[in-house]
Amino acid sequence: MAIVTGTSRGLGQYMGRALARAGADLVITSRTRASLEPFRQEIEALGRKALPLELDVRSHESIQKMAEAAAAHYGKIDILVNNAGCNVRKPALDVTWDDWNLILETNLRGTFFTAQAVARLMIPRRYGRIINIGSVTAVFGYAGLGPYCASRGGTRQLTMSLADDWGPHGVTVNCLAPGWFHTAQNDVLYQNQEWVTYLCDRIPLKRPGEPHDLDGAVVFLASDASAYITGQTLLVDGGISTGATKATVKKA
Repeated sequence: MAIVTGTSRGLGQYMGRALARAGADLVITSRTRASLEPFRQEIEALGRKALPLELDVRSHESIQKMAEAAAAHYGKIDILVNNAGCNVRKPALDVTWDDWNLILETNLRGTFFTAQAVARLMIPRRYGRIINIGSVTAVFGYAGLGPYCASRGGTRQLTMSLADDWGPHGVTVNCLAPGWFHTAQNDVLYQNQEWVTYLCDRIPLKRPGEPHDLDGAVVFLASDASAYITGQTLLVDGGISTGATKATVKKA
C-alpha cells in the first residue's frame, strides 16, 4: 500500500498512476477531499483501491490523522511518496516573510513530519520505502526561486539524515528529484515559447519531462529492487543538472 500526498493534480497523479499500474493500492491526499474524486475513480478503473483523505501538511494534527486513517484502513503502510508542495515565484527582493513561511512550512517541515508520522508505523514492521519528492533545484539555483530552492535543497539533506536514522529499522529514504515538467504550478512559464525554446536548448535530451518519464523511477524506489539504496537523490531531469549549455563553435 502506498500513500501519495498532493494528488489532486500534477506530478502526484503521475506517480500515483505508475504505482497503481505496478500493483499498489493507494491513499491519495489533498487539502480538499472532494478534489480527489476524479482521481479515485481513475485509480479504481485500473483495478486498484484508492482511499481519498484530507491532508494539510502545514498542520501537525492533519498529518497525524491522515497517517492513522491510512494504517487503520489498510492495516499497514509500505510506501510513502512525500509529494505535497507549493511555490511562489518572485524576485528575491520581493519575497515576503509569509511567502517564505508558506513554502518552507509546506515543502520542508511538511515533508519531515509526514515522513515521521508514517515511519512510526513502518518501523515496528521493519519495512518501509519513503520517497521524498525534491527537484532539480536541490542541486541548481534559479533566480526568482529563493525559498523554493532552499526548501528543495533542505529536502535533499533531510533525506540523507532520515536514511541514517531509519536504515537500521528496515526503512529506506530516498529523494526523487524531477527536472522541468509542465504542471499547473508552472504553466505560466510554458505559455512563453521563447522560454520553452531556451529551456530545451539547455537540456541534453532537448525536451521537458513528460508524465511517463517518472514512472520507472518512482516504481523502482518503491520496490524491493532498490532495497540496498537509501539516502540518495535520483535526478530525473533530462540531463539539465549536468550544467550543459549549447556551445557555439566559430569557424577560423
